[in-house]
Amino acid sequence: MKKYTLKVFMIVVATFLSYSCNDAFLDRQPLDQISNDSFWKTEEHLKVYNNSIYHIARREDDVSILVGHDEGFDSQSRGFIFHDGFSDNTAPRHSRADFFAKKRAGKHAIPNSPEFFGFKGWNFLRAINVGMDNYGKAEVKDEVRNKYIGEARLLRGWFYADKVSKFGDVQWVDTELNIDNEEILYGTRDNRDLVMGKVLEDLDFATTHIPDDWEDDNAPGRLNRWCALQVKARVCLFEGTWQKYHGGANADMWLTKAAEASKELIENGPYKLYTSDPDGRNYNAIHRMTDLSGNPEVLYWRRYEQGILTNHALNYHRSYNGGATKSMVEDYLCIDGKPITSSDLYKGDAVYEDIFENRDPRLRQTIMHPADQPIYNYGNHDFATHTYPRIQGMVGGQAIYTGYHIIKNFEDIASYASYNSSTTPAIVLRLAEALLIYAEAKAELGTITQEDLNMSVNKLRDRVGMPHLLMDVEMDTRYANDGVSALISEIRRERRVELFMEGFRYDDLRRWKMGKNWN
Repeated sequence: MKKYTLKVFMIVVATFLSYSCNDAFLDRQPLDQISNDSFWKTEEHLKVYNNSIYHIARREDDVSILVGHDEGFDSQSRGFIFHDGFSDNTAPRHSRADFFAKKRAGKHAIPNSPEFFGFKGWNFLRAINVGMDNYGKAEVKDEVRNKYIGEARLLRGWFYADKVSKFGDVQWVDTELNIDNEEILYGTRDNRDLVMGKVLEDLDFATTHIPDDWEDDNAPGRLNRWCALQVKARVCLFEGTWQKYHGGANADMWLTKAAEASKELIENGPYKLYTSDPDGRNYNAIHRMTDLSGNPEVLYWRRYEQGILTNHALNYHRSYNGGATKSMVEDYLCIDGKPITSSDLYKGDAVYEDIFENRDPRLRQTIMHPADQPIYNYGNHDFATHTYPRIQGMVGGQAIYTGYHIIKNFEDIASYASYNSSTTPAIVLRLAEALLIYAEAKAELGTITQEDLNMSVNKLRDRVGMPHLLMDVEMDTRYANDGVSALISEIRRERRVELFMEGFRYDDLRRWKMGKNWN
């Protein structure tokens, strides 16, 4: 037994000594994980890596660009349909919406820890820059490589544009950040113009290298070139109007870029406004669909699925939005194309149902008419006991603060009643926004024509049967002191009406320097 044990021992020692002299044996790639050296070889590697960047972006609190509906309790604050609570569009009063009210009132104290919704997420930037430092290693054609570089640069440019809108000057970082990068770790903020110049370079690269179609049938997957054009148009419009109204030397350049990008999408893209709803509610129909695959108006959307990722947006929608404001309801034109301040068709609001008479059809597809309660299953399906509207303090039914019940994004589905079980999708990019960007950019440049209006705003009006916006539109007395032309005022009104509850109004008021409208 002893001889056998000794023999085994000698074999083990000899084997160890032979391997210890063989550096190649010890210097091997791990078998249980992917190493950086073995990755970055094929197109599939680039695709999979970019998938991981999208995965980080699904956290709205950290990365507030591809905003949809967050999970569970966060759905109420992170979901885009609630962000009008920062503005004059809705009136949330629930204690869990205090942060909306504080910002509207200018009484929001900056916390010591990172602010919610978009003041974090720097790991997202690092992930993009890791890719940027490694894409070149792939053994693929430049055309293939640049598709994924363009995708990453689109996300980086969009991310930085959001940060600039919140902070102003920020530090530009375009390489992997590690603990030995002292120059970057202890660097200072860069000038806004420098950073936004870098943003524009990223967006320009994206719009020239990302493919028109990833061949995914408009599945909620990759951002295509048309999406990149709309993101570019959105970013450029924000920066152009910000510089025009807050001070800046390049406002016209940014506005021109916004007009050019949106026009290319409108004229050459494969998208059109949705007009196929069997009940004629084309405006709000897409916001109440559970599957947007193949929808002609939607460029990009986010899917939610049971057992994978769900939200609580619908239940919170009923409880926490507070209702639309009177200001919002009064902004809808009458069917003669005139505002309520000058139209003979306006019946007043002494009788609730009268506010819908002779008004832009989008009003009734946004705010619930009492007769439409069964259509939207509003108020827990109790159509006989409780009449609407119902304001806070009334017993039973679904009471809100303003009395203007919002149904644009609402559909009460029984299976969504339990906590965090909703699969309500989220529209991130749709053609209607591009139409509005084009009209506004051209108007701000002072180069807009009737033809421009007809290919943008008036397409939205045609969908709901409203009169066309004309160049010589009259000034609404309510906006006579805003310091802009009657035409710009009307384009802003159109944007407010069309994009209500889609998360734009707060940033719109900021870039227009119209904070007086927040309360």
